[in-house]
Amino acid sequence: MLERNEWHRSSACLTHYESMTDNTNTKRSRRTSGAITLRDVAKLAGVAPISASRALNTPHHVSPEVLQKVLDAVERTGYVPNRMAGGLASSRSRLIAAVVPSTVMSVFMETVETLNGALFDAGYQLMLGQSGYSLDREEALLEAVIGRRPDGIFLTGILQPGRGRSRLLASGIPVVESWDLTPTPIDMLVGFSHADIGREVANFLIGKGRRKFAMVRASDERADRRAVAFAEIVAKRGLGQVLEINVGSSRTLRSGREAMQRVLAETPDVDAIVCSSDLLALGVLTEAKARSISVPSRLSIMGFGDVPFLADMVPALSTVRINGADIGNQAARFLIDRAEGRAVTTRIVDVGFSIVERDTT
Repeated sequence: MLERNEWHRSSACLTHYESMTDNTNTKRSRRTSGAITLRDVAKLAGVAPISASRALNTPHHVSPEVLQKVLDAVERTGYVPNRMAGGLASSRSRLIAAVVPSTVMSVFMETVETLNGALFDAGYQLMLGQSGYSLDREEALLEAVIGRRPDGIFLTGILQPGRGRSRLLASGIPVVESWDLTPTPIDMLVGFSHADIGREVANFLIGKGRRKFAMVRASDERADRRAVAFAEIVAKRGLGQVLEINVGSSRTLRSGREAMQRVLAETPDVDAIVCSSDLLALGVLTEAKARSISVPSRLSIMGFGDVPFLADMVPALSTVRINGADIGNQAARFLIDRAEGRAVTTRIVDVGFSIVERDTT
C-alpha cells in the first residue's frame, strides 16, 4: 500500500479531480474534464512515469513494491490505460461505443438503430456491446471500451456508484446515460421516470375497474422502481398487496407462461397482470388463452416496451410505449456536439412515455 505521506503529496491533484467529476453543474469539455493520465498515476504512486508504464504493460519488469504502488494508484484514481498505441489526447477516433442489455426482441433496438443512423450521417461509427443484464459483464465491457478511447459512450440505464462509474469519470470521455432519470448523471442523460410509469399504469388499470393485481417481472433495477411505485398506488387506494412473481434473469415467453401458472395458483381471482416486458406479457397472454381465460373481460394484461408486432396480434397487447427514436436522436446530438467541441448546456432530457391501450385492457 502507498505510504500516507505519498497519498498526501498528490491530494491536491485528486481533490481537483474529485470536485470536478462529482459536480454535476460543471461544464465538461471533450478531453479536458479532469481525465486522469498515466503521469497522474505515477505522481500518486511516487514513481517515474516510465516505471508506471512498465508496471501496467510489462509488470514482470518492475519490483513487486513498485507494481503494488502503481496498482493502488490505478484503483484510487480509476485510471484506464489508453490502448490506442500512439494516439494523441486530442485525436478523434470517429467511434462511439454503446452498451445495451440485449438486442434480442429488445425494447432498445429502436434507440440503437436511430442512434446508429444519426451517428453514421455525421461521420461516426457505432460499436455495440451487450451486457446481458449482468453488472459484471457491463463492467468488463466498459473497461474494454474506455481503453480504446472512443469519442463518446452511450449507456442504457444509470450507472450506479462503483468501479465502472469511477473509471468513466476518470476517463473524461463524453457519456450519455439513457432509459432512466437521475439528477446526478455521470455527464449527460436522456430518459424517463420508471416510478412515474408504475404510478400511471396503476391508476390506468384501477380506472378500468381492476381490483386484484399481480406483477410478473424480471430482476432489473428499473423494473424494481416501476414495481414499487405501482404497489404504492394500489395500497393507497385500499386494494391490498400486489402479488409479485420474479422470474430472475429470464425474459422469455416460456417464463411468462410459467409465471402465469404461479399467479393463478396463488391468486386465482386476479383480474390484472402487469409485466416488466412485452415478451413476458405475451407469455402470460398465451397461458391465459390456453386456459380459456377471457381477455380483457376476465383479465387485463399490460406489457412494457411496445415491440413492433404487438399491434397486429389477436388480441393486441396493451403496453407502455417509450419513444426510443427520440432517445437515440438526442443522445446522438449530445455525443456529436461534445466530440466536436461544442458546449452542451442542457444535459438532462426527459422524453416521457405513453400508455398504449389495446385489446388486452
